[in-house]
Amino acid sequence: MDLTHFKDGKPHMVDVTEKSATFRTATAEAYVELTEEALAALEKGGVGKGDPLAVAQLAGIMGAKKTSELIPLCHPLPLTGVEVRVELEREAKRVRIEATVRTKAETGVEMEALTACAVAALTVYDMLKAASKGLVISRVQLLHKAGGKSGEWRRTPDP
Repeated sequence: MDLTHFKDGKPHMVDVTEKSATFRTATAEAYVELTEEALAALEKGGVGKGDPLAVAQLAGIMGAKKTSELIPLCHPLPLTGVEVRVELEREAKRVRIEATVRTKAETGVEMEALTACAVAALTVYDMLKAASKGLVISRVQLLHKAGGKSGEWRRTPDP
Protein backbone atom coordinates (compact mmCIF):
# COMPACT_ATOMS: atom_id res chain seq x y z
CA MET A 1 0.00 0.00 0.00
CA ASP A 2 1.31 3.43 -0.94
CA LEU A 3 1.21 6.14 1.69
CA THR A 4 -0.73 9.08 0.24
CA HIS A 5 1.34 11.78 1.93
CA PHE A 6 4.55 10.80 0.13
CA LYS A 7 5.44 11.31 -3.51
CA ASP A 8 8.86 10.25 -4.81
CA GLY A 9 9.89 9.67 -1.19
CA LYS A 10 9.10 13.23 -0.13
CA PRO A 11 6.14 14.54 1.89
CA HIS A 12 3.37 16.26 -0.04
CA MET A 13 -0.17 17.44 0.53
CA VAL A 14 -2.64 15.21 -1.31
CA ASP A 15 -4.36 17.02 -4.18
CA VAL A 16 -8.13 16.77 -3.64
CA THR A 17 -9.07 19.20 -6.41
CA GLU A 18 -10.90 16.58 -8.48
CA LYS A 19 -12.69 14.93 -5.55
CA SER A 20 -16.35 15.67 -4.87
CA ALA A 21 -17.42 17.25 -1.62
CA THR A 22 -19.39 14.64 0.31
CA PHE A 23 -20.71 14.29 3.86
CA ARG A 24 -18.05 12.86 6.15
CA THR A 25 -17.96 12.15 9.85
CA ALA A 26 -15.49 10.73 12.35
CA THR A 27 -15.57 9.84 16.03
CA ALA A 28 -12.52 9.35 18.24
CA GLU A 29 -11.83 8.88 21.93
CA ALA A 30 -9.09 9.37 24.50
CA TYR A 31 -8.67 8.68 28.19
CA VAL A 32 -6.90 10.48 31.01
CA GLU A 33 -6.05 8.12 33.83
CA LEU A 34 -6.19 9.93 37.17
CA THR A 35 -4.24 9.58 40.39
CA GLU A 36 -6.12 9.72 43.70
CA GLU A 37 -4.93 13.32 44.18
CA ALA A 38 -6.12 14.39 40.73
CA LEU A 39 -9.46 12.63 41.21
CA ALA A 40 -9.96 14.42 44.54
CA ALA A 41 -9.08 17.79 42.95
CA LEU A 42 -11.45 17.15 40.05
CA GLU A 43 -14.30 16.24 42.38
CA LYS A 44 -13.68 19.46 44.34
CA GLY A 45 -13.97 21.48 41.12
CA GLY A 46 -10.37 21.66 39.98
CA VAL A 47 -7.38 23.53 41.29
CA GLY A 48 -8.42 27.16 40.93
CA LYS A 49 -8.48 27.34 37.13
CA GLY A 50 -12.18 26.50 36.76
CA ASP A 51 -14.01 23.31 35.83
CA PRO A 52 -11.39 21.09 34.14
CA LEU A 53 -13.97 19.08 32.18
CA ALA A 54 -15.77 22.14 30.80
CA VAL A 55 -12.50 23.78 29.82
CA ALA A 56 -11.33 20.53 28.18
CA GLN A 57 -14.57 20.32 26.19
CA LEU A 58 -14.03 23.81 24.80
CA ALA A 59 -10.34 23.10 24.12
CA GLY A 60 -11.31 19.97 22.17
CA ILE A 61 -13.64 21.97 19.95
CA MET A 62 -10.93 24.56 19.38
CA GLY A 63 -8.40 21.81 18.64
CA ALA A 64 -10.60 20.30 15.93
CA LYS A 65 -10.85 23.73 14.29
CA LYS A 66 -7.04 24.20 14.37
CA THR A 67 -6.04 20.74 13.10
CA SER A 68 -4.66 21.89 9.75
CA GLU A 69 -2.40 24.34 11.62
CA LEU A 70 -1.02 21.58 13.86
CA ILE A 71 -0.71 18.57 11.54
CA PRO A 72 1.56 19.52 8.62
CA LEU A 73 -0.22 17.85 5.68
CA CYS A 74 -3.86 18.17 6.76
CA HIS A 75 -6.20 20.20 4.59
CA PRO A 76 -8.09 23.08 6.21
CA LEU A 77 -11.71 21.93 6.24
CA PRO A 78 -15.05 23.68 6.68
CA LEU A 79 -16.26 21.85 9.78
CA THR A 80 -20.05 21.73 9.97
CA GLY A 81 -20.22 20.23 13.44
CA VAL A 82 -17.96 19.37 16.38
CA GLU A 83 -19.23 17.63 19.50
CA VAL A 84 -16.88 16.89 22.38
CA ARG A 85 -18.06 14.94 25.41
CA VAL A 86 -15.86 14.85 28.50
CA GLU A 87 -16.97 12.70 31.39
CA LEU A 88 -15.53 11.45 34.64
CA GLU A 89 -15.61 7.66 34.99
CA ARG A 90 -15.17 7.70 38.74
CA GLU A 91 -14.99 3.96 39.36
CA ALA A 92 -12.28 3.56 36.71
CA LYS A 93 -10.49 6.74 38.00
CA ARG A 94 -10.31 8.24 34.55
CA VAL A 95 -11.77 10.87 32.26
CA ARG A 96 -13.18 9.68 28.95
CA ILE A 97 -13.23 12.07 26.01
CA GLU A 98 -15.19 11.45 22.82
CA ALA A 99 -15.27 13.77 19.82
CA THR A 100 -17.44 13.61 16.72
CA VAL A 101 -16.63 15.89 13.81
CA ARG A 102 -18.65 16.44 10.62
CA THR A 103 -18.03 18.17 7.31
CA LYS A 104 -19.10 18.27 3.71
CA ALA A 105 -15.75 18.32 1.97
CA GLU A 106 -13.34 16.53 -0.35
CA THR A 107 -11.45 14.75 2.43
CA GLY A 108 -12.27 13.21 5.80
CA VAL A 109 -12.23 14.49 9.38
CA GLU A 110 -10.48 11.66 11.20
CA MET A 111 -7.55 13.89 12.13
CA GLU A 112 -9.90 16.59 13.43
CA ALA A 113 -11.65 14.10 15.73
CA LEU A 114 -8.34 12.70 16.97
CA THR A 115 -6.91 16.18 17.50
CA ALA A 116 -10.01 17.24 19.43
CA CYS A 117 -9.53 14.29 21.79
CA ALA A 118 -5.79 14.84 22.19
CA VAL A 119 -6.15 18.57 22.92
CA ALA A 120 -8.99 17.93 25.38
CA ALA A 121 -6.89 15.26 27.14
CA LEU A 122 -3.89 17.59 27.32
CA THR A 123 -6.16 20.25 28.80
CA VAL A 124 -7.38 17.88 31.51
CA TYR A 125 -3.72 17.21 32.31
CA ASP A 126 -2.92 20.92 32.38
CA MET A 127 -5.89 21.72 34.60
CA LEU A 128 -5.01 18.97 37.12
CA LYS A 129 -1.19 18.89 37.03
CA ALA A 130 -0.99 21.02 40.19
CA ALA A 131 -2.68 18.15 42.03
CA SER A 132 -0.57 15.43 40.40
CA LYS A 133 1.96 15.08 37.60
CA GLY A 134 1.23 11.34 37.40
CA LEU A 135 -1.77 11.51 35.05
CA VAL A 136 -1.57 9.34 31.93
CA ILE A 137 -3.15 10.11 28.56
CA SER A 138 -3.99 6.90 26.76
CA ARG A 139 -5.89 5.28 23.91
CA VAL A 140 -6.23 8.24 21.58
CA GLN A 141 -7.94 6.32 18.81
CA LEU A 142 -10.41 6.48 15.98
CA LEU A 143 -13.70 4.73 16.73
CA HIS A 144 -15.66 5.34 13.53
CA LYS A 145 -15.48 7.16 10.23
CA ALA A 146 -17.98 7.38 7.40
CA GLY A 147 -18.01 8.93 3.95
CA GLY A 148 -15.53 9.34 1.19
CA LYS A 149 -13.88 6.82 -1.09
CA SER A 150 -13.05 4.34 1.66
CA GLY A 151 -16.62 4.34 3.00
CA GLU A 152 -17.43 3.34 6.55
CA TRP A 153 -15.03 1.95 9.13
CA ARG A 154 -15.72 1.04 12.74
CA ARG A 155 -13.27 -0.10 15.42
CA THR A 156 -13.98 -3.59 16.67
CA PRO A 157 -14.69 -3.38 20.42
CA ASP A 158 -12.05 -4.86 22.72
CA PRO A 159 -13.06 -8.26 24.13
